[in-house]
Amino acid sequence: MKKQQPSRDTVTTIQNDGSRFFLHPADVHGLFTLLRRVSAIGLILIYVLLPWIKINGYPAVFLDVMHLRFHFFGLTLASQDLWIGFFIITGLGFFLFYISALFGRIWCGWACPQTVFLEHVFRRIERWIEGDATKRKRLDAAPFTGHKIMLRIIKHSIFFLIAALIAHVFLSYFIPIPLLYEWMQDSPLEHWSAFLFMAVVTLVLYFNFSWFREQLCLVICPYGRLQSTLQDDDSIVIGYDETRGNPPGKANDPDSGDCIDCQRCVQVCPTGIDIRQGLQIECIGCAACIDACDDIMAKLNRPKGLVRYDSFNGFSGKKTKILRPRIFLYTALMFLGIGVFSYAVTHITPATMTTVRMQGSPYFVDDLVIRNQFMLRLINKDNAEISQFVLEAETPAEGFSWAGFDKAMEVAPNGERLIPLILLQSREHYEGPFEVILVVKDITNNDYELTEEVEFLGPDPRLLKEDAFDK
Repeated sequence: MKKQQPSRDTVTTIQNDGSRFFLHPADVHGLFTLLRRVSAIGLILIYVLLPWIKINGYPAVFLDVMHLRFHFFGLTLASQDLWIGFFIITGLGFFLFYISALFGRIWCGWACPQTVFLEHVFRRIERWIEGDATKRKRLDAAPFTGHKIMLRIIKHSIFFLIAALIAHVFLSYFIPIPLLYEWMQDSPLEHWSAFLFMAVVTLVLYFNFSWFREQLCLVICPYGRLQSTLQDDDSIVIGYDETRGNPPGKANDPDSGDCIDCQRCVQVCPTGIDIRQGLQIECIGCAACIDACDDIMAKLNRPKGLVRYDSFNGFSGKKTKILRPRIFLYTALMFLGIGVFSYAVTHITPATMTTVRMQGSPYFVDDLVIRNQFMLRLINKDNAEISQFVLEAETPAEGFSWAGFDKAMEVAPNGERLIPLILLQSREHYEGPFEVILVVKDITNNDYELTEEVEFLGPDPRLLKEDAFDK
């Protein structure tokens, strides 16, 4: 079996001739591995259960694209409120930067969906079917026999099935589960767009977890290349204690350090690096090398922590500073973002209103009045109750009135209503274009009102006096 030696000059998965070197990380046991597994199970359960947990009658997270309603833990956003998504997305990104400044790439090794599913689902299945790392390497190098083909068919069939399950769960964030279950029993052609979406996601997931694997972290994900700007010498990362471990040597050599050059840290690394060469962009902070090294140290009756979580200052014998200017700045920015987001969320109205001028002429003139025609759209974002709305129009113009929204209008929960609205101005009082403020009040909830300003248009007042429109 060909052995690939890790190097800081190139990624381990690329051989000298440019071909792919497939990794088969060895299994490892220890405290961090156990905690990561428990964390992964919890995250997978959250991913699967969120579409089932109802809050205010809707799944905890439900992106109802068909009706342009987006539900987040009881908060319902209409399409007009999606600007708040900016705070959600940037907040998550900033939180990742904040955590990185404190604890390095703990997100990648502990919570990233790529790591969670690859290390705790797909590779567990692969170990169960094909055996440990040594057996898997031998199986790769062996010719295709009936036994090898059978194992590969079983493994990839299970991989494809799990990829399809993950894709269907993902689809349930966009389509209600009861409706999705009905669609699954129909012909794919009846709901071809949803089926195509599910099929593409399934194929992408299968390709990623069965073949591409760690290449997603090394080639596509930009986070590893950003870590040098996100971290400093006080960030807690995974590293090797060179002072204590070097020079590596045999266990019974009094002139060598604690490292016995067993390569165990390399064997368990999911990206194939040697942590003793220093922190590298391939390191995802999974702590597998810590458990592997601690296990060897325990067998040799030597102190654990040769490979451990620590800062660069800690490894060099200096004091690690958790509170530092970068953290103070990040904390201030984080609270500022939380404050702005909270203000925006608390000022979302339970309904929205838009007014659009109808197509055709911008105004109509008859013997007595000038008419402007609009279409007013009311959206009730409340999940629970019917709302009743009334209209008030405010303008300094004399002789103004309206028709089409002269009584209370009911809008069902999460419903909408299009209401023709005709604004009227008497000819004798018309003196030119003017502004009209439309005020819509929810009489079932007097805590808010909706306002919108429209412009009333008409002809040149001099033409009216000359009776040009009558002729």
